[in-house]
Amino acid sequence: MSAASHGKDGRVFRVHVLRPPEPESRRLLESLVDPGVALTFGEEIPDGAAPELLVAGRPERRHLEALTGLRVLLIPWAGLPATTAELLGDYPDVAVHNIHHNAGSVAELALALALAAARRLIPADRALRVGDWSPRNEAAGIVRLDSARALILGYGAIGRRLALFCRALGMHVTGVRRRPAIGEDRHEAGTAAAAHVVVGTEAVDELLPQSGVVFVTLPLTAETEGFLDARRLALLPPEAVLVNVGRGAVIEEEALYRALAGGTLGAAGLDVWYNYPEDEASRASTPPSRFDFGALDNVVMSPHRGGAPGTDRTERERIEAVAASINAAARGETVPYRVDPDAGY
Repeated sequence: MSAASHGKDGRVFRVHVLRPPEPESRRLLESLVDPGVALTFGEEIPDGAAPELLVAGRPERRHLEALTGLRVLLIPWAGLPATTAELLGDYPDVAVHNIHHNAGSVAELALALALAAARRLIPADRALRVGDWSPRNEAAGIVRLDSARALILGYGAIGRRLALFCRALGMHVTGVRRRPAIGEDRHEAGTAAAAHVVVGTEAVDELLPQSGVVFVTLPLTAETEGFLDARRLALLPPEAVLVNVGRGAVIEEEALYRALAGGTLGAAGLDVWYNYPEDEASRASTPPSRFDFGALDNVVMSPHRGGAPGTDRTERERIEAVAASINAAARGETVPYRVDPDAGY
């Protein structure tokens, strides 16, 4: 337990972290929380701890049943696990929040995938490694992103960061979110490269035929599963580039493969998939899909590493974001990134 002193109002704000971080990360967290915060750690909640805030991504029912004074569940990553969303349906008084510490990292990879797919870097690299220069003079399949129209499906923390990157490359950016905020729809006149519009999902079918590159940053929910199906993929221009850093099932698996293999979709950069290893032993032998995306030269594949997991910088930013949310709750301030369990994000 951290050595907590009393806050200004004389009370201690109690927090339990269900899955203890590594020692260095734990020390960092303890150093960043306010003096009036008492931290406990472990898979079991100590008797008498009575936390008001629980840091956990997948708590069990027994944890929530025991925490009668729980006010906030803080998920220490972006997203909301389906099992947690289902469990929270029985605890409507518990406010759920998550963090978006890795938004910049995911946006970076999304842009890298778009550029690599658009310029067919993987097959060119593969050829030149064996001395084959023929890709130098092969223009087929190469897409210029400068001045292209970029459509960002999912205009949250990642989407907003990605929009800045796209605009720096001279793209015309349109962000799509379920409920655009009042005043969020804007267009910066006089600078074509900085055009920036935010619209609702009802505009997607109209926008797809105009899009040179589509970025998917959507979470997986009942509403977004299969959002890009065969019909919508067919609306895209045949040279379009599609990048998915959200969740695999947001795009219909077979429809995506058929479009890429058949040439009705120009290229794709994929960091999220349809099949994942079940355990550590299967990490070296698990195909990411029932279709052979790896045989397609117009696909760039990445093993769900957009958030740069395991790097020192990412872990520090994660702990800093957790501490900031804890401190906001302890001070009675608005905790960022409220999650709606019914909506799934």
